[in-house]
Order: sequence, then C-alpha cells, then structure tokens
Amino acid sequence: MGAKKLLVVAVAVAAVLLTAATVVGVDDQVHHVVGEDRGWDPSSDVASWSSGRIFRVGDKIWFTYSAAQESVVELRNEEEFTSCDVTNPIKMYTDGLDKISLEGEGIRYFASGNTESCKHGLKIPVKIQPKEQNVAQNIGSMAVASGPTLPSASSNLNGLSYLLVVGLSICFLGL
Repeated sequence: MGAKKLLVVAVAVAAVLLTAATVVGVDDQVHHVVGEDRGWDPSSDVASWSSGRIFRVGDKIWFTYSAAQESVVELRNEEEFTSCDVTNPIKMYTDGLDKISLEGEGIRYFASGNTESCKHGLKIPVKIQPKEQNVAQNIGSMAVASGPTLPSASSNLNGLSYLLVVGLSICFLGL
C-alpha cells in the first residue's frame, strides 16, 4: 500500500472515530412541532399527536397557526385545562409561530385561546420528563456498575463500523 493510501485510510479512521465520539456524546434536544403538517388547528388531532410523545427538559415545542384565527395559552392547572377556562392564562402566544422551551420537569397545559376550539379538543397537556442522561445517572447510582454504559453507542458504532469497512475495502481494492 502506498504512503498516500495509508494516509487516506488513517484520516478516514480518525474521522470515523471523532464522529463516533461526537454523536455518542451529544445530548440533543428535540424540537416538537405540534400537529406536524396541520399545525395548531381545530382540524388537527393534537391529542393523538401528543399521546405517544416523550417530552424532556431542554426540548422545544413549536406551535404554528393562523394568528388571525387562533392563539395558544398556557394554563395554570388541570382544572383550567379540563374546563377550557382561558380567561386568566399564565402566558398567551399570538405570533402564529411560537417556540417554547420546556424547562423543568412537570406538566404544562396548553390550550387554544379560543374557548370553542379548546372545547373541541385543541389543547394538550405536556408532561416534561428529566433529560435522558439524568435518568441513566439515577439508574446507575442504584446499581453497581463497572463503568458508564451508553445503550445508543452500539447502534451508532454498528453504522460507523459498516462505513469504516466499506471505506477500507475501497482503499484496499483500489476502487
């Protein structure tokens, strides 16, 4: 193998290893767009959209809607949420594109500022869970372990290993 090919292989291996460290170590926040394509609209089924989602501290939730027809309010408690009492919200959002940071664990209640839309289901409770790494740390503190483990690391490394094998094969075969 020539010096150039050896250098290319070494650079490729280094790049793959650096990428693996970056991907595994990143604590990504998730951006949730309420209602996806339909957005915050009476015709969208936001209850179904939110039912299977996991919201974590640090995530962002986006509300997109027609500001001329809708708004979003954050309500104080479950009673206001259930009854669609939007008269005294914690905060009102009226821009048509609102990004809300989910800080702190707990439940936050969002509803349409239009009482009728709220009563027809345009409302969601958002249960905010701890960051994933905090859960892993809490579990780790309950059990004795030989060292930190990252379940997602194996899946990231499997894909990266595949790329490494393909890259090395190309270099060795001279393709």
